[in-house]
Amino acid sequence: MQKTVLLAATLLAWTGTAWAADDVKVVGEAAWKKFNCASCHGADAKTPLNPDYPILAGQHADYLRQSLMAYQRGQAGAPATANIRKNAVMGAMAASLGQADIDSISVWLASLPGPLSTHK
Repeated sequence: MQKTVLLAATLLAWTGTAWAADDVKVVGEAAWKKFNCASCHGADAKTPLNPDYPILAGQHADYLRQSLMAYQRGQAGAPATANIRKNAVMGAMAASLGQADIDSISVWLASLPGPLSTHK
């Protein structure tokens, strides 16, 4: 529970929106479903359909957030010096996300147990 509250506080800092810990889970999971992220990364975010796709459950929220923003910059044609990521599928997917979507999905994924997490 303490980890979830910390994640909610992190989301608050990023978005300026007061969200309760349970809201983070609800909003993040809803955005995950809305943008059909499970179609590649698996419904549990740790069983991707292709072994080359990353496991996202338990990953650090700030890493996920920065990764999605890097895909957005890559899709927008930003110069390579702007910390971009190029991938046709992820670029198009990330381009459709708003900042609140990126923040809530990132925090929700970080709250999930997975092989990358250190939750206790």
